[in-house]
Amino acid sequence: MEGPDFNLEFQPAYGQAVPVAEGVERITVNNPSPFTFHGTNSYIVGKHSVAVVDPGPQDEAHFQALMQALKGREVTHIAVSHTHRDHSPLARRLKEATGALIVAEGPHRAARPLHEGEVNPFAESSDMDFVPDIAVADGETVAGDGWALTALLTPGHTANHAAFALEGTGTVFSADHVMAWATSIVAPPDGAMSDYMASLEKLLARDDRLYLPGHGGALVEPAAFLRGLRAHRRMRERAVLERIKAGDSAIPEMVKVIYASTDPRLHGAAALSVLAHIEDLVERGQVETDGPPSLSGRYRLAPGGAS
Repeated sequence: MEGPDFNLEFQPAYGQAVPVAEGVERITVNNPSPFTFHGTNSYIVGKHSVAVVDPGPQDEAHFQALMQALKGREVTHIAVSHTHRDHSPLARRLKEATGALIVAEGPHRAARPLHEGEVNPFAESSDMDFVPDIAVADGETVAGDGWALTALLTPGHTANHAAFALEGTGTVFSADHVMAWATSIVAPPDGAMSDYMASLEKLLARDDRLYLPGHGGALVEPAAFLRGLRAHRRMRERAVLERIKAGDSAIPEMVKVIYASTDPRLHGAAALSVLAHIEDLVERGQVETDGPPSLSGRYRLAPGGAS
């Protein structure tokens, strides 16, 4: 099985509005990290009356860059893909400055109830105060002067993750669900692997030609990349099953082998990704554990689990 063909070439051009498609400009926040690549991408959609997609974190320089790029234009909508703090917090300040309506799936929530004693490791990186003015359902469209954005609900990275399709162009703002530079983090209880895989299938059923992600550069021929992402996740699932079959009963043991070549700074996220796979495998009856799946749990194959 082949995985996705990642592309690490990207020029962030911090503070500059860079045209990336007809009627679309990108401004990248100067917040690079192992989780954000070179930074978070904000997009301006339209010409005279516009929408902003993913305004980003509370960052003064980025706010000023956005306001400069928006000078002389009306902002009617602010579309937010999800409520991690590198994407949504600036929406409130931008709304105050422009009067635009905030559009999103809904407030932040976990993909499942927390187990007794469980702590959400991504709670501090989540925008718990976020409330949209317009809570969009799957397939619902908001429109402006010469543009229309349709919500494609794509849970997995977060429970409230939404991509937005720019109608009539074949362009999708894929946010953190699909990125050209790396796979999306799927970390319980914030996200769920079963949701993520279903969302991949949902996007594969479409016929789009360009993805503009939340981090990194544009993605052309997204269908082939989506198939690669699906194959990559299936490969990871098989690797988890093989490690359990080989006698690894704890997640840290599995991470050391499966992610041996990964930046150690990302091993915590990798452990959560393994947990996401295990939650899915337990739900499907392929792996067994005592009590709910957790980072400290002990795992074994269910009868027929690796067949």
